[in-house]
Amino acid sequence: MKTQYQHAQAGTITPEMSRVAQREGIDPDRVCREVAAGTMVIPANRLHLSGQTKLDPCGIGRATTTKINANIGTSTLSSSEEVELTKLQFAVKYGADAVMDLSTGGDLDGIRRFLIANASVPLGTVPIYSMITGKPIEDLTEDDILATIEKQAKQGVDFFTIHAGLLRKHLPLVQKRRMGMVSRGGSLLAKWMVHNNRENPMYELFDEISDIMRQYDVTYSLGDGLRPGCLADASDEAQFAELETLGELVLRARSSGVQVMVEGPGHIPFDQIEMNMTRQAETCHGAPFYVLGPVVTDIFPGYDHITAAIGATAAAYYGASFLCYVTPAEHLSLPSPEDVRVGCVACKIAAHSADVARSLPSARQRDDLIAQARADFNWKEQFELAFDGSAAREIRHRDIDDDADYCSMCGRDWCAMRISRQVKKSLDSR
Repeated sequence: MKTQYQHAQAGTITPEMSRVAQREGIDPDRVCREVAAGTMVIPANRLHLSGQTKLDPCGIGRATTTKINANIGTSTLSSSEEVELTKLQFAVKYGADAVMDLSTGGDLDGIRRFLIANASVPLGTVPIYSMITGKPIEDLTEDDILATIEKQAKQGVDFFTIHAGLLRKHLPLVQKRRMGMVSRGGSLLAKWMVHNNRENPMYELFDEISDIMRQYDVTYSLGDGLRPGCLADASDEAQFAELETLGELVLRARSSGVQVMVEGPGHIPFDQIEMNMTRQAETCHGAPFYVLGPVVTDIFPGYDHITAAIGATAAAYYGASFLCYVTPAEHLSLPSPEDVRVGCVACKIAAHSADVARSLPSARQRDDLIAQARADFNWKEQFELAFDGSAAREIRHRDIDDDADYCSMCGRDWCAMRISRQVKKSLDSR
């Protein structure tokens, strides 16, 4: 069976491409052309499309609205299917277009099956976490790698983060960094390479991995094992050396008929974001860019959903297609369901703000409608149009009854909108 990429290369518009076109309000032919060019991906494992909970396909690329991802999952200190289901539900409710299961504790296969069975959005994983369950990374074998990837593909996972771009020759560059490696997958593979005195097995097995992914139409999310974890390490030699390898792997994935996107930084000063987005697009042949944040300052733990949203807005404006949310728990703790909610809202603000600035078709439609509702003092319509109308309604109702046509910021007599109306009426009557 063909992948979405192979169908698009043949000029065939699949039902998934048609659904993406419908959701985005663009022509199906354009979706097909973008997928064929590799500038759009539709992460949709064919088994998830026909699974217990039907996947609603989404397109990730510059021709579509900016998508956001929510990371959920257990840890070795906390594991609960019920909590992860709540996180999944919160993520989808508050705007996540995709979810990644980063579980490292508990029954990893069971949790993954459970989430896929309940996910109507694409679900991604980092397979290396399951490869080393109950064994040290140093003992990882080629058979472990291929068997785990095939098992997860058969479960219906839609996209895999594979850290294949980190090579042995890059490791000395890490020594120059303040924080070294902050990618779990990257650090694990670096440890394996040093211990075994061999090249990254994900790189060496890349074509075999691609063969498995093609069978199920799993999309590559090429992981950035050398993403910077602080401003001091941003845009350094190590980061860009790995990026060059990722560009090579993009072409190898496409030659195998596999859809591919590329992951990016990380912690980046605001003034370096445009350069990073431009460089990625050029180096990685237009593959959709999937960025974590970027976080634009290091001194706000507990508020990194805000620092990331600032960077994410710029990233999405300058070239990123897919934003990975950051929660208030970043650098501190496993996110709670409430952290997931807050992280999604902050990331959705960034994505939407960038889409408005990019003048995407209909991106500003709700903004203009809610502006008119405010001008009309139509509070009911404002809450219906708001992204999180229940939160807005709750804040308003702290001081004002439902039937009041003003808010407690100014009251009736000091309301600028009322005064503006009076001025307009006076001018119109002259």
